[in-house]
Formats: sequence, C-alpha cells, structure tokens
Amino acid sequence: MNLPTRSKRHVPHVEVVSVTALATAPPAASWAPPLQLDKDAAVDRTVRLVTGLTLWLGLLLVTYWWVANGGVADLAHWESGLTSLGRITGLWSADLLLVQVLLMSRLPPLEHAFGRDRLARIHRVVGLLSFTLLITHIVLITAGYASGQWSAVLSTIWDLITNYGGILLAFGGTACLIMVVITSIKAARRRLRYESWHLLHLYGYLGVGLALPHQLWTGQEFLQSLAATVYWWTLWAAAAGTVVLWRVWLPLWRSARYRLRVAGVVRESSDVVSVYLTGHRLDRLPLRAGQFINIRFLSRPGWTRANPFSLSIAPNSRTLRITAKALGDGSTRLAYLRPGTWALFEGPYGRLSSRARTQRKLLLAGAGVGITPLRALAEGLDYAPGEAIMLQRYTAEPLFKGELETLAAHRGLHVVDLPGPRHTSTSVLGPAARGMSEVIALQRWMPDIAEREVLLCGSSTWTDGMERLLLAAGVPNDRIHTESFGW
Repeated sequence: MNLPTRSKRHVPHVEVVSVTALATAPPAASWAPPLQLDKDAAVDRTVRLVTGLTLWLGLLLVTYWWVANGGVADLAHWESGLTSLGRITGLWSADLLLVQVLLMSRLPPLEHAFGRDRLARIHRVVGLLSFTLLITHIVLITAGYASGQWSAVLSTIWDLITNYGGILLAFGGTACLIMVVITSIKAARRRLRYESWHLLHLYGYLGVGLALPHQLWTGQEFLQSLAATVYWWTLWAAAAGTVVLWRVWLPLWRSARYRLRVAGVVRESSDVVSVYLTGHRLDRLPLRAGQFINIRFLSRPGWTRANPFSLSIAPNSRTLRITAKALGDGSTRLAYLRPGTWALFEGPYGRLSSRARTQRKLLLAGAGVGITPLRALAEGLDYAPGEAIMLQRYTAEPLFKGELETLAAHRGLHVVDLPGPRHTSTSVLGPAARGMSEVIALQRWMPDIAEREVLLCGSSTWTDGMERLLLAAGVPNDRIHTESFGW
C-alpha cells in the first residue's frame, strides 16, 4: 500500500531556532493579555489529597476491626498468633487489591488528578505490596492452622481446600495474580509483545474476583459487624461498578455516539504514520490537546485489542489525527488501514493537557515520536509569542517539521531541534550539549527554565533522564508533567 507523503509546500520564513540562538531569542512580550488558566489544577490537588487520605483511612479502619476482634490478644500464643497475623495481612491485601482495581478503572477524577503514568507507577507499588501481603497471608494462615508444624502443612492445605468454602477459588485467584506479577517484572516484559502482556494482565481481574467467595464465606472480619460488612460490600461494589461503567459501558456508548472511522492514512517518515479520523459531532467529545485514546480498528486480525495513540493535532469538530511509530503489532497495522474502517475507542485519557498548567511560560519537550502530543499542545494551548519553547530530540529526522514551522510563524512558538545520536549512554540532549554539563546547557539555553511549566513525552528512559535534568536545573517537581511510552 503506497501511502501519500507530506507535500513540500512553500512556507514563509519562520523562527525555528538552534540551541545557540535560544538564549538570545526575543523575550516574551512585556504585556500579554490575561491568560485564563484552568481551575482544574486546584481540583486535581484536592482529589490527590483525598485519595491518599482515603487509602490510609481504609487500612486503619480494617486494622481497627482486627484489633477490636481480638487480633492483638491472639498474638500471645504461637498458633493463634500466626493465624491472627494471617488475618490482618489478608485484610490489608484485600483492601489494596481493590484499590488496585479502582486505580486502573479509568475513573475520571483519578485520571485527571494523577495522569496515566503516575497512576501506573502507583499501581505497580500498590500491586507489589498487596501481592506480598497476599503470599504472607497464605503462609501464615496455613502455618497457624497447622499449629506451626511443618509436617502438617500439606494435610492442612488439603483440609482448607476441601472443608472451607471458597478456598479452592482463592487458590485459583492467587495463581492468576502470580502470573500477572511474574509477567510484570521488567525482564519478563521485555520478552513479551505489548498486546500479549496486556491480555495476560487482564487475568488480574479474574484473580481479584475469585477471592470474593472466600472472603464472604470464611472471612471473620467481613461478617463480624454491620459496619464491616457494609464497608467491604461497598468497596467490592465500587471496584466492580467502576470497571463495568468506565471500561465497558462508556467506551461502547461513546463509540456508538461519535462513530469514528478512518478518513485517510499519511506517512510522516519511514516508520511513522498518521491516521485521520472523522466522526459525528466530535465537538462534543470531551477531548483536549495532548491527550490520547485507546483504539480498536475493526478490520484485520487483532481488532479485539486496544492500543493507546496520542492525538497529534488539537481536536476540532471535524477531524482527529493520531500518529504512531511502528513499534508493535497494533502500531504497525496502522499503515494498512483503509478509509471507512470503523473504530471503537476508549478515552480520552492523560493529564498531559491544559488542566495541568499553572504557569504562563511553557517548555514542551519530546523525543522521537514523543513529539506527537506536544505538537497538538503547541496548537491547542493559549500562549503569547515567546512564552512557549519546544525541544524536539531526534536521531535521524524530525517529525512535523513543516507544521511546527507554521506554528512558529503564526503563534510565536520557539522550536529547538536537538538532532543526532547520543554521544554517551546517559545523554538526554544529544550532541548539542557536548562539552558541557547537560544541566548547565539547559540553564544557558533557557535562563528562566525554573519559571516554566514543563510537559514531557517520549520513551520512559528519555523522560526519566529529562526529569532528573529539570529537577537539577531548578524546576519544581509539581511543574513537570510526563507521559512516557514504557509499559
């Protein structure tokens, strides 16, 4: 399939600057019209605070019920002490497992307040902790019921499976969670395609679900009081309800309402393509520049698996555009889509948008295809000439060169090219900073860097390095907003 390429149409002389000219670039106008920053930043801070408090209060509450039910008193004896410790680790594990589900349920307040990258990091930490507590719970409960005698462990396990309701299902759920944890280890992820990893990761929902009958039928703390029963039922219902509503019903409803379909495919470079999408009443879709959507194109094998793709133009009432590099099966198939192909989608997702902004001055920094959402932000955000700088790091060829030149001419965006291969294994800025510390280079190029809101996108290795540079250059942590392509 021969894809159309970008036309080399004439563009006016524009200001795409080199790093050596950046420090002397015209400053922002001394007067600029008032900028209406979103009030969402304050709302998101409140959501983050309330979320953290709710998490800790939930753990304290189940601990209180364990103490009130004689948990501490039971520690006075060996056998009962093992069982009691097994109960509290099981309660903590169950609470955190349900928090896990809520974190990744696509609940809009959490998505807006934390962003997908930050939620994923919290998800990994909470997941590892809940899994460790789950294994500890199994070992301690088994040892307690076996009266601390290793010789009785196997017979005790058999007795638990055959005589206690839901235990066999709980063992099955534990097996599912073990598989999820093993395949989430970085070394294992490198051997898996994203699509395979994502499919295996969905077994985590099955693992959590299989634990419910065990807690209902044999959980002492679940049934000890009306308050405890209401708490656990509410938590389970919230976890299940958010998954059904936000991950199943809403995507189906939005897909039916907006009716996205492929309008055309354009090759941006040798391994990057853009897909143009049309639909019905796209102006009503709550989508912001910089966000991404998960899409299933209803053609060819693999349509059952959704892949995340960032928007590369600011959304409008007629057209959406996604751009991706051929890295996996899902992104590789984009080049072969035909006009008219229908799409199911989830989203929008991502905090890399106007809602994260608190400052007038901006730094948009992307590496490789990570420039995609930043291209949309450069078009969609409000800024005066001189207030927005874009760093584009690439090895061979830049993306959207003509489009960025046009934005530079008409919006006053400063586009700074950072080309070439890395000169060291830890290089973030590339050859442009050779001969000096990269932190010093940033500060020389942008003396006001500490005053800027920073939005980053690229591979996780590059964004991690860029975050370290920015922090060392004096940018406050809460002004750095990142979206990476790691998984």
